[in-house]
Amino acid sequence: MTDTINTHESDPNAEAAPQAGTTEAGADGARVAQLEAEVASLKDQVLRTLAETENVRRRAEREREDTAKYAVAKFAKELLAVADNLRRAVEAVGDDVRAENQAVGNLLTGVEATERQLLAAFDRAGIAKVEALGAPADPNFHQIMMEIENTGKPAGTVVQVLQAGYTIHGRLLREAIVGVAKGDVSAHVNTSA
Repeated sequence: MTDTINTHESDPNAEAAPQAGTTEAGADGARVAQLEAEVASLKDQVLRTLAETENVRRRAEREREDTAKYAVAKFAKELLAVADNLRRAVEAVGDDVRAENQAVGNLLTGVEATERQLLAAFDRAGIAKVEALGAPADPNFHQIMMEIENTGKPAGTVVQVLQAGYTIHGRLLREAIVGVAKGDVSAHVNTSA
C-alpha cells in the first residue's frame, strides 16, 4: 500500500504535464500571434515605402518633363518682343507705299519671311499665340487696358488687341493687352426695387 501511495506522490509530473503542455501551447500561440502582427506591420511599412518611392519617382519624372518643356520660357519671352517688332514693321507700311516703291516691297517681303520663320520656331517649341479678338475677356489670358464704347459687341468682348499674348505648352507666357467693349450702363441698372 505504501508503494501505491508513494507512486502517486513520487510522480508530481503526472498531473503537471497536461498543464505545462497547455501553458506551452498558449505561450507558443501568443508568440505566433505577436510574430504575425509584427510581419503584418512590416509588410505595411514595406508597401508604404514602395508607394512613397513610386510617388517620388513620378514627381521627379513630372518635374523633369516640366523643366524640359518650360526651360526656354525666359528666352522665348524675350523673343516675343522681336515678333512684335517684326509685325509692327509690316503693319507700318501701307499697301500703296509697298506697291509704289519696289525697294520697300522687297524689304517687307524679307521682314515677312523672317517673321514666318520666327513663328515656325515658336510653333516647334510649343509657343502659341492667344487668339483674343472677338473672344470674351479672360483675366487669365488678357490684361484689359481700356473699355471702348459703341462697339455693338456684348460687354467684356475683346474688340482691340494692343499686344498679342502667347502660351507655351498651354501655360501662359505673356498675357494679351486688350481693349474690351463697354456695356450699356442703363441695361445693367436694376430699377425694380
